[in-house]
Amino acid sequence: MALWVLDKDLSFPPVDTAQPDGLLAMGGDLSPERLLLAYRHGIFPWYEGEFILWWCPDPRFVLFPNELKINRSTRSLLKKNKMETSEQQLEFSVNKSFNEVIHHCKKIMRPGQDGTWITDEMEAAYIRLHEMGYAHSAEVWKEGKLVGGVYGIRLGKVFFGESMFSKISNASRVAFINYIKLLAEEGIELIDCQVYTDYLESFGARMISRKEFCTKLKFLISHY
Repeated sequence: MALWVLDKDLSFPPVDTAQPDGLLAMGGDLSPERLLLAYRHGIFPWYEGEFILWWCPDPRFVLFPNELKINRSTRSLLKKNKMETSEQQLEFSVNKSFNEVIHHCKKIMRPGQDGTWITDEMEAAYIRLHEMGYAHSAEVWKEGKLVGGVYGIRLGKVFFGESMFSKISNASRVAFINYIKLLAEEGIELIDCQVYTDYLESFGARMISRKEFCTKLKFLISHY
């Protein structure tokens, strides 16, 4: 199957023309207009070398906030953090330090990865989306220092998760769970996790078909 090469026109090929691994197109740019168009259609960018690659995998890995699972050890962690102790508690915030969060996601070393897909261009593009009110972050702090966080794109009743990081044990877990709970309270009905990880599966994320995913996007985004 031929791979679409994007030009200056603000458009994408139909998502059902993606290759078996979900690769849909390459090229184009990271302008706010193109990025927002991509997310509205269930497409996300991922660099490979110097090329922008656009993906829409089938099936799609998602989390419905009302299906969030919190295991016993994590419940104990969250409960302990709310208790008054002599130790400094972890503090949770939203959109307090987006630039720092995405930069840490870019720089953090991950097992099995030689580098990062968050290039300088990606970092700048999402900071621009944050300034426009589309990209959001959740942070976890300890003793005034940023120790964990997550960021993504919010459109309508959908949050498209992009990346998270943790500098101390469980920091990203605290950020993720607290943020999902907050998003649910604010009316978010779908969390896009993009591709499978056993870590997110432990929270209740599961696969749905690309067709179902894109159908949900049309209703949850276009109506708002």
